[in-house]
Formats: sequence, structure tokens, C-alpha cells
Amino acid sequence: MKVRWNFWKTVTVIIFALFAVFLVAPLLSLFVSAFKDADTGTWTIANFASFFTKKYYYRTLFRSLAVSSCVTLAAVALGAPVAYFMACYNIRAKRFVQILIIISMLSPSFIGAYSWVLLLGRSGVVTQFFASLGITTPSIYGFFGIVLVLALKLYPFIFMYVSGAMKKLDPSLLEASQSLGCGPARNVACMVIPLILPTVLAGSLLVFMSSLADFGTPMLIGEGFRVMPVLVYREFMGEMGGNANFAAAIAVVMVSVTTSIYLTQRWIVNRLSFKSRSVRRIIPKDIGSGAKSLLIHGWIYLVAFLGILPQATVVYTSFLKTNGPTFVRGFSLDSYRAIFSDMGASIINTYCYGGLGICGIVVLAFLMAYLSVRRRNALTSLLDLCSIFPYVISGSVLGIMLLMAFNKPPLALSGTAAIIVISFIIRRLPHTLRSSVAILHQISKSSEEAAVSLGASPLRSFLDVTARLMLPGVMTGATLSWVAVINELSASIILYTGATKTMSVAIYSEVQSASYGTAAALATVLTGTTVLSLLLLFSLSGKREVSF
Repeated sequence: MKVRWNFWKTVTVIIFALFAVFLVAPLLSLFVSAFKDADTGTWTIANFASFFTKKYYYRTLFRSLAVSSCVTLAAVALGAPVAYFMACYNIRAKRFVQILIIISMLSPSFIGAYSWVLLLGRSGVVTQFFASLGITTPSIYGFFGIVLVLALKLYPFIFMYVSGAMKKLDPSLLEASQSLGCGPARNVACMVIPLILPTVLAGSLLVFMSSLADFGTPMLIGEGFRVMPVLVYREFMGEMGGNANFAAAIAVVMVSVTTSIYLTQRWIVNRLSFKSRSVRRIIPKDIGSGAKSLLIHGWIYLVAFLGILPQATVVYTSFLKTNGPTFVRGFSLDSYRAIFSDMGASIINTYCYGGLGICGIVVLAFLMAYLSVRRRNALTSLLDLCSIFPYVISGSVLGIMLLMAFNKPPLALSGTAAIIVISFIIRRLPHTLRSSVAILHQISKSSEEAAVSLGASPLRSFLDVTARLMLPGVMTGATLSWVAVINELSASIILYTGATKTMSVAIYSEVQSASYGTAAALATVLTGTTVLSLLLLFSLSGKREVSF
């Protein structure tokens, strides 16, 4: 039977080929390397045996899972109550608080780690203040510090997910339970929590995966507390040349664990999920002016303040005078002069590589979303499945995969800008793709069919009708992808060279060399870019919030 080719079949084959070359093949290469001996190249399971028999290695896995679990629980404890209170009550300065929460969500976690070192480190401002009063503060280094930094960085994801769920909650259900004698506390426990539980689990998975894959925070403040991304990096980039095969085995263990967790969570959510149609939304009510109001407002403002504190600290310290690694009295622009004269290339690289990455992400998101929703078949379903893999692969693992797969002909991309751009596209495509699929599900096929009936080709109807209707959802996802791309560290730290260094890598290098002034100035430029991107999204979309 002769196959009739058209535009969409050609696009399907091209995208499938790109995924095969830049994701599937590197992943298979990683698995193959994990089962080979570094010296002889023979097949072996010695790499896995070393990991699971040596306490130094397998304890790192348990420590990573412990950190991620505690971060997830803390993020839920912080974000869910804030989302509930802001949905149900008229909170003063609600819009401003929401913007602060979104900004704290979009900043890189390693900047938060660096800021908390300035505040609670051994010579931190807060540490020195309490020391003068004879009070010893908890150490920011190790397990406690990692959990604190990541929980304050990731709780906004829970806030956003729960806020979205509260908007879809039918208040008539709560009113019915109250009419049957259910008190406020029991109403929350028996009605609200079960109704939003699938959404909380979805947000918790994102927090868990993000904390498990985080490299910058434990690298900066972990000290002797090892986690999996740091272990993979050190084994692969060791001072004595590293052991790529053993690092690949550790990466395979990581991918296996994250995939298992992801599939388990999806199974649980599918069992708990349900559909409901809400005729009306919850209308926020006045909270009064008593102790209840004080407690609720106090909790919301405290959480928002702690979340935004790292960014405020970075901006403030970027204008301080420095004397070597220390800040001194007075303000100065010397740190900004230094970064623009000595590190201008890293700033340009970040915007150039990020811009190219976003262009690739947007094009792929448009096409893959349409194939997944409108032209679903066995091949497009397989593409949709492939698009999930970047979600469960950490940045450090992705960096190793690409470096091992493309370090020799015919595609010798290691050390080039191309491999960094490819890592950006692979790692951050899911953000834009999911929002594109979601918006396309809300667009009726009738508009496209009407265009075809009037003589437009299927391609023309997609470009002129469907693509324009998809644009708001795509741009929301693209903004989140853009922010994630310019803040990317875990993959870039493995793939970069002196000529391809990005701002995130430069900030990390400056912190490691105790050049805190220039690190703060670079971090402020990165934070400012994030805020401007968010404001641009609000201006173009007419929205005042980011939703999932």
C-alpha cells in the first residue's frame, strides 16, 4: 500500500528523528556505558555492584530521597495553607503577595542558597546578630540548610497548583456539608482536602522531582552532606579524570528511581482523580479584624517574606562595596562594572543560547501539541511518551548523556554552543508543551474545519486559526521555559567551556571563588531578567497571575 505523504506526516517523522538522535540515543548510550568496564570495555555489572555494596554510595541515594521527601512535606505545609486562605478570604495586598510568590518561584535555587549563606552562614548577618546576643543559630550547611532553601524555593509550585484547584472547587459542596452540621475544621478535612488531593499530589511530584534533581543548592551549602546529582557530577568530572562508566551507572540508578516515582504518582492520581463541573466559584469573604485575621495575614506575609528574602538580599548586596571576599560599609557600582567588563560574554551567551532554545521549544511545542491532540496515532503517541522523559531526567544526568553521546564524530558537539542549546530544548520543552496541549484541548475543531471548508489548506488553517488561538497558552509556557533556561545550572556546569559559559555557571564560579560582590551583581541581572519576563507576559496576556 502506497503511503500518501503530507505536511503533518513529514513533521511527525522529523520530530521523531530529532527525539531519536538527541534523547533516545543518548539515553541508550548512557545505559550501555553503565554496563561496561572502564578499562577493558567488556560487559559487567561491577559498576552497579560498587554502588549498592559500598555504604558511601548507596547512602547518598537514601539521603537524596530523605531531602526530597522533607522538602515536599515542607513545601505542602507552606504553600497549601497560603493558597487556601487567599482563595477563601479577602487578604490585604493579595495581588502584591501573589507577585512576590511568583518571583520567588522563578529564581534559581542556588541563588537562594548563596543568599542564605550571606544571612545564616558562619559570618552571616543574622548569625552575627544573634551571636552578639549569646544565641546560637542553626547551621545553614548540610541537611537542614538544603531543606530550608529548597522548601522556600519550591513551595510556590504547591501554591499555584492548589490555587488552581480552589478556583474549580464548587462552593455548593461546602455549603451542603455545613448545612448538615459540619464545622469549618471538619469541612476542610473531609471536603476540601479530598477534593484537592489529586492536585496536591501533582504539585508534590513536581516539587519532589525538582528537589531530587537540584545540583546548585547541595553543591554550595551541602558540605559533607552528599546527594545524587553532586555525586554524579563529582564521579564524572573527578580531578583524576573521573570514571564515566561508574557515573553512568549512578545516573541510571537515578533515572530508574525517578521514573518509578513518576509512574507510581501517576497511577495514584489516576485512581483518585475525578471530574466535576462547578457552576460558580468560591467568593472570598471578609476575615474580620480579630486574632483569626492576625494569624492568617501573619502566616501569609511571613511565608511570602521568607520566600522573597533571598532575592532582596542579592539585590541589596550587589550595591555594596567589597574588599576581596567581604562586604564593607558604603555603596558602589564596582561589582556591576566588573561583570560587564570581565563577564559580559557570559551574559551575552545566556541571552543568545536561551533565545535559540526558546525558539526551538516554541516551534516543537506548537507542532507536537497539535500532533498529540488533533492527529493522534501510534507514532504521535510514542512522541508524547518521549516528551515525558525530560521530566524524570535531572540536569546533571542529561549533561552526562549528551557529553557521552556527542564527544566524537559524526556529531562531535561537545564543547560547542549547540550542545548547550540542545540541552535547554530537551530539558525545558515539557513546560511549554504541557501548556500548549492544555490550551489546544479547549479549542474547538469547528474553527479549523470552517477554514478548510472555505478553501484553506489544512496547514494554512493551522497557521491562521489554530496556532493563533493557541498562542496565549504557548506564551505562558514559553515564559516559564525561558526563565528556567536562563537559570539552568545542573546541565550547563557539565557541558560548558570557557567560551560557552552562561550566567548561572559564572555565578556559581564566583561564589566558589568567594567573589560575592560580582556573584550578587550577576544574580541581580538574572533576577531582573526574570521579573521583566514576567511583567512582559502579564502585559501581553492581560493576566496578573501564572497558572498551571
